Amino acid sequence: MSEYQIVEPGNEAVLRDGTIKLHTPEGFEGMRKAGRLAARILDEIAPMVQPGVSTAAIDDKVRELTLDGGAVPATLGYRGYAHSCCISINHVVCHGIPSEKTLKEGDVLNIDVTPLLDGWHGDSSRMYYAGEPSLKARRLVEVTYECLMLGIEQAKPGNRVGDIGAAIQAHAEAHRYGVVREFCGHGLGRLFHDAPEVVHAARAGTGPMLKPGMFMTIEPMINLGKPPVKLLNDGWTAVTRDKSLSAQFEHSIGITEDGYEIFTLSPTRRHKPPYA
Repeated sequence: MSEYQIVEPGNEAVLRDGTIKLHTPEGFEGMRKAGRLAARILDEIAPMVQPGVSTAAIDDKVRELTLDGGAVPATLGYRGYAHSCCISINHVVCHGIPSEKTLKEGDVLNIDVTPLLDGWHGDSSRMYYAGEPSLKARRLVEVTYECLMLGIEQAKPGNRVGDIGAAIQAHAEAHRYGVVREFCGHGLGRLFHDAPEVVHAARAGTGPMLKPGMFMTIEPMINLGKPPVKLLNDGWTAVTRDKSLSAQFEHSIGITEDGYEIFTLSPTRRHKPPYA
């Protein structure tokens, strides 16, 4: 049975006790600010994503925009990670490391940012196209975005975490795509990663009950081929075992009294590519 704790000013001791956190209006305001900054960063880097641009240059811009927004990149120094975002290209599922490698025509990539603003984590990612992608890649990205939004629609009081994953899995598998199991969404707020785990392939009616005040990410990783992934020797980069393309979108949300609030919506409606 899941345990829940209300997070209020002065009781920060509950933050690391492994319980599911229920946040007050103060927490919602903190997450709105952090989420807006994350969304703005993802908006502003869109023009940079072009063939010939290095992922290191994009990472530098993410760091600059994060600092200019009064925040710090939560990934920088996290468990030894030395960059301000993750950039995952083509068959890289997640946690791709920025480098001097340049983007090529037709690449599809996920950029994942997490500004830490006034103690709150705004975690979000989007897919981007470098030039013109293949029709298969474009369709995978479209369906992955649909999976994200269908999962979010299930995030309301009285439902369970498994309802989110069941909706995502059903839609992805209807298109014969694979849903990654090895990585999942998570609770967040004052902590970068917290309870509950939000799996993206699940049975409806299972898992912790969703209650007002919960914060979490929903971030389905959908493969053009089969679900399994493998971790490279760098300890971070996850790739598809069959080298098929992979796509991912991520929002940070809060459960409200009558539904959900998305903290990381694009203020310029750049929800999915193309972003012209």
